[in-house]
Amino acid sequence: MSMIFWIVVGGILAAILVASVIVARSRGRALPPVEPSAELTLGELTEPTKVEPEPGTEPTGSQVPEAPQSRLTRLRRRLAGSNNALARGLADLLARDRIDEQTWEDLETTLITSDLGVGPTDELVTALRRRLALDGVMDPEQARQVLHEELVQLVDPSLSRDLSTEVTEKDGQRLPAVVLVVGVNGTGKTTTVGKLARVLVAEGRSVLLGAADTFRAAAADQLATWGERVGVETVRGAEAADPASVAYSAVRQGIETGVDVVIVDTAGRLHTKTGLMDELGKVKRVIEKLAPVTEVLLVLDATTGQNGLSQARVFSDVVDVTGLVLTKLDGSAKGGIVVQVQRELGAPVKLIGLGEGMDDLAPFDAEQFVDGVLGQ
Repeated sequence: MSMIFWIVVGGILAAILVASVIVARSRGRALPPVEPSAELTLGELTEPTKVEPEPGTEPTGSQVPEAPQSRLTRLRRRLAGSNNALARGLADLLARDRIDEQTWEDLETTLITSDLGVGPTDELVTALRRRLALDGVMDPEQARQVLHEELVQLVDPSLSRDLSTEVTEKDGQRLPAVVLVVGVNGTGKTTTVGKLARVLVAEGRSVLLGAADTFRAAAADQLATWGERVGVETVRGAEAADPASVAYSAVRQGIETGVDVVIVDTAGRLHTKTGLMDELGKVKRVIEKLAPVTEVLLVLDATTGQNGLSQARVFSDVVDVTGLVLTKLDGSAKGGIVVQVQRELGAPVKLIGLGEGMDDLAPFDAEQFVDGVLGQ
């Protein structure tokens, strides 16, 4: 009996031992390797595709320019609120209780020192005295209204201040408008070009910029930066390249690509340097081998006063200025230069600038300019 017991126990133990070995072997066995799929090989992985903005996409957000009328109103407010010398002098005179002979003498002095010039000053004072005498006006508020009307006439609201930026055609070929921007150093030409391009793009025009200022290394970069902001292309050459060649290339590309307006930025040059002025004349002549220059804008720093008139005379003789841009027309400018420079050149002020902001360029308006000067 005991023998049988131990045989059974030994069999059970042997069975348990065999089962343990089998389980251990099954747990230690590696799973068969999975072959990698050919569709997932690293060689077929690619970088994400970069989506570029569509050409001609309009600027968005803060890059959308203000409407022209909105800019005019804002610039008028800034002019009225500035420390303008002419505005200060006129406000002081018109605040007096009585208009007497001393008042007239002070008014003449204020106008002349505000760059209005002797001739225009005499005309204005004579017209004022005649009207006030005929109407029997002695009240400063009535005098202010008469002064406003006479100043507007002096600025000449009848002048056409529209920019010539219409596409033309010659021998069946479509030609873009070409705007040539000129002036001495430091007047803000390149900035004006960028702001003007911004305004034209907002009006639905296609624009191409030409960086013909090859004297300053940073000039082409500055213009290209404006082009990127506005969404237009800039044609540029190597540093110290022939500016006439760059201008020619820009206009040629404008014709080939069918843009509406080509704006050519030129190097600042002293009007007293004959060689540099002759080179500017060459730039214009070379452009006109391809297309007519529809607008020549002379950019003047309004703070330069009488010196600005000397610049205007020489530039107009060389490139036939068709319109003026007055920049920096803020507290340090005297304002009267508007009348003098228009009379000197027979060309109207078309644009004014009042700061460094992207929208601080507006079409010139005689009524609103006088409102701003008189602080209205």
